[in-house]
Amino acid sequence: MTATRPSEALAEPVDRVGRGWTASLSLANGAIWVGWFGPLQILLASQAKDFAPGSGMSKETMLAWVTGIGALVSLLANPLFGALSDRTTAPWGRRTPWIVAGAAGGALSLLLLAGAGGLWTMTLGWCLVQLTLNAAFAAVTAAVPDRVPRLQRGSVGGWLGAAQILGVVGGTGLATAAGGIGAGYAACAVFTVVGVLPYVLRHPDLRLAAADRPPWSWRGFLAGFWLSPKRYPDLGWAWLTRFLINLSNALVLLYLLYYLRDRLHYHDPDQGVLILTAVNGLTLLATVVVGGVWSDRVGRRKPFVVWSGVLMAVATAALAAWQTWPGAVVAAAVLGIGFGVFTSVDFALMTDVLPTALDRGKDLGVINVANALPQVAAPALAAPIVTYLGGYRVLYAVAAVIGLAGAVFVDRIRGVD
Repeated sequence: MTATRPSEALAEPVDRVGRGWTASLSLANGAIWVGWFGPLQILLASQAKDFAPGSGMSKETMLAWVTGIGALVSLLANPLFGALSDRTTAPWGRRTPWIVAGAAGGALSLLLLAGAGGLWTMTLGWCLVQLTLNAAFAAVTAAVPDRVPRLQRGSVGGWLGAAQILGVVGGTGLATAAGGIGAGYAACAVFTVVGVLPYVLRHPDLRLAAADRPPWSWRGFLAGFWLSPKRYPDLGWAWLTRFLINLSNALVLLYLLYYLRDRLHYHDPDQGVLILTAVNGLTLLATVVVGGVWSDRVGRRKPFVVWSGVLMAVATAALAAWQTWPGAVVAAAVLGIGFGVFTSVDFALMTDVLPTALDRGKDLGVINVANALPQVAAPALAAPIVTYLGGYRVLYAVAAVIGLAGAVFVDRIRGVD
């Protein structure tokens, strides 16, 4: 079942979406994040700890290699599948086929990763997870500018952000409670598939008419991935802002399990990660929807992004200066407050600076590179800092400076209030 007017696929939306649509899309988004963060928070680190002895590398280095290579796959996959969904003329719409295929492929890839026996199969499995789940994520993200009017995007972005953090918490919880690495991957795989079903079964997608699809050429397709900062300066500054703040956040999260075990000597590091993730999630949930709704009502984006970035930088600096378990809990809470506002309002800001309706999926995919690229850069920065350049205190100080720079650069965006 599809929408009756094909031209709607390229029109600027004017009708507000209902609560059911928002809830179903948010659940699908959260399910994808379960598939990502169950492995990232617990399972990959546990496998690296098991596989590192005898491999010639530390568990930190092995985890950095696996997550870094997987992030490179994500870096390419998100804009690629966004562009393919832009051109899809299937009877089920532009985005739905990719949501279904991506979620199913992600579940199978998680099950393959569960059976990994060493570094190479672990790396292959994680790359397949990144490839497939990014197909689904690109389509879910593009559905928002397809269907949601501008002055509702802050609130919808807030609910998507809430689902995102619930996915992080849920993935961490499933990975911890399942009772083993294999069971943890299986639980995440099942949830990823089940979570997208309400959206794809209950909400018809917008279908692109074949006449509206541009002629195919490899040169034109590949050239479309370059969005010139000179031609689109607001998009360039918005991208840089997202990249820097996400890089700061990635530096905080990457070695969190090892930070609790090796620096704070917390008695149960796995449980500690779950507690900090839950604290962060609670404070994020308290601000993510409120920040988006507030931004919609006042019609402004930049002040929210600036001050949320500053708050996150302060919390990250606290991890460098106050290296205790209570300090980690406070920092997690404050980071959640800042990242909640940032998540919803920055998403709305990004949709406000998109160049054309025909390329929404591809352009958002290019923007989402600012989410994936920090996963590549963070291991390259973090591993030498932790090992040779001062340890976790220096790591979190560097992360705070990077996040603060991202907050400052928001002011260079001129076309958004």
